[in-house]
Amino acid sequence: MKTRARHTLASDPLSLVFAALGGMVLLFLIAPLAGMAFNSPLSDLADTAAEKEVRASILLTLWTALAATTICSVAAVPFAWVLARKQFPLKRLVSGIIDLPVVVPHSAAGIAILGFIAPNSCIGGTAERAGIQFVGGAAGIIVAMAFVSVPFLINAARDGFAAAPERLEKAALTLGASPARVFFTISLPLAWRAIVSGMVMMWARGMSEFGAVAIVAYHPIVASVLIYERFGAFGLAHARPVAVLFLGVCLVFFIVVRLLAREDTHAPR
Repeated sequence: MKTRARHTLASDPLSLVFAALGGMVLLFLIAPLAGMAFNSPLSDLADTAAEKEVRASILLTLWTALAATTICSVAAVPFAWVLARKQFPLKRLVSGIIDLPVVVPHSAAGIAILGFIAPNSCIGGTAERAGIQFVGGAAGIIVAMAFVSVPFLINAARDGFAAAPERLEKAALTLGASPARVFFTISLPLAWRAIVSGMVMMWARGMSEFGAVAIVAYHPIVASVLIYERFGAFGLAHARPVAVLFLGVCLVFFIVVRLLAREDTHAPR
């Protein structure tokens, strides 16, 4: 019985070059964050963490981004299945529209959203009468976060559905299963890892949003706006501890979610 040759970096000069290039990219990503963390004394971090405004800002950022992701997933995931499985007129145009928030300057996105949900607009006025405050409220933050981040969820879910074997869905339909049952018992389980990955990316992107949120709802203040405000008012020394704390909290949540969604390496192939 032949054994498969093991390919290591040392045995492939091209791989060594690529690895070196990858190391440069990783250094570029890690160095600024590590420098920021090392330049923040523990005493400053403790004092900043004790501030009620900082804790409230980070908590607001976490739950509004999570709310935006959860609410959008109800419509975005089924829509992604349609994009992956069905052909319809102007499908390429629809795909382009989905990606539009990624390339639109976020300050312009905030202005567009503000005009859409302003109290004098149809939707904004109706929401105001129903007791929902978009401008200067948590609901506005959720809308702004959702607008700039939902493409990540749709695209990831669409790729997940597209990678799932369509023949299994067709077989289930042939055996008499309803389309809804096929979707929830076959399509979703097959694509769930991609969907979870898209939800994590949408949640993370929503938490990092600044421009659109600052225009729609500067207050209540989210973490990205608080960091900018402190930097403008007090300088780097006061903004850096808030940034380190926020990044630390996000990193913990991100790792936990990734661990919960990790692939079972012991599963039979």
